[in-house]
Amino acid sequence: MKKILLQNGERAERPCVATLGFFDGVHRGHQHLIQQVTAAAQRDGLDATVITFDTHPRQTLQEGFQPQLLNTFDERLIRLTTTGVDNCAILHFDKALAALTAKEFMQQVLRDQLGVCRLILGYDNRFGRDRSEGFDDYVRYGAALGIEVQRSEVFTIDQKPVSSSAVRRALAEGDVEQAERLLGYRYPLVGTVVEGFHQGRRLGFPTANINIPDSGKIVPAPGVYAVGARVERSMEMKHAVMNIGHRPTFDGHTTTLETHIINYDADLYGERLVVTFAHRLRDERQFASPGELAMQMRADVRQAQELFEKDLES
Repeated sequence: MKKILLQNGERAERPCVATLGFFDGVHRGHQHLIQQVTAAAQRDGLDATVITFDTHPRQTLQEGFQPQLLNTFDERLIRLTTTGVDNCAILHFDKALAALTAKEFMQQVLRDQLGVCRLILGYDNRFGRDRSEGFDDYVRYGAALGIEVQRSEVFTIDQKPVSSSAVRRALAEGDVEQAERLLGYRYPLVGTVVEGFHQGRRLGFPTANINIPDSGKIVPAPGVYAVGARVERSMEMKHAVMNIGHRPTFDGHTTTLETHIINYDADLYGERLVVTFAHRLRDERQFASPGELAMQMRADVRQAQELFEKDLES
């Protein structure tokens, strides 16, 4: 990526083909759209630019709105930088920006600031103060402003559009394999290892208890998962089993995220751990005794290892 542009008066150096959106998750539908932008830019000798926002627009438009996010801002930006675009323009979505009509936005921001001469929009994208306006209006405004406006075809899997909402639904159901299909990568969580209850160690399965920052990022549904795990400062991903839930066997009342890294036992307190979700193993449930839980945990580890072996074969 050549440059990250901020909305602080900074202007693009070259004309560009661009697309616009929040791009939460940078899923396969987003990737499909951005590929069209980069292909058009390369064909026409222009820069390829993704235009996005620092915060979810509804946080400005709707008081008290708390987004359920697939990416933190940093994760989203990193994902966008890997798409092959030349520039990423980050707009600060405030009341002043929200007050612009679609035509004003296209003139002041897209044309005058960012040098957009072709705009390729997602199939359902709307922008501007008046949401009754739509694609035909954008085409008309663009013609007057020297911006060619095109619509991307919808990207589908199993005849269903790929969207951030579809990924959120899959995670809410614990279907992390479907989430991976839609995203094009395994859904990650990053958290700090904190003091836990040490019950896993007493059962022979030491776990890293992860505290996830309050960033609005979605945690998959309660259950037991086969995951990849690595210390953030390391590149080595290890196989692990994660339990998300309330520890009903021990009468727990708060949600914990406990990760047992297979064949690994080290002091990880204070480390930031990256976890990527590969497979759902089972629901969380209450066991009659700690011994019965330990037996199930052994079975969970075996099943996770078998699934990881199949992943390597496929």
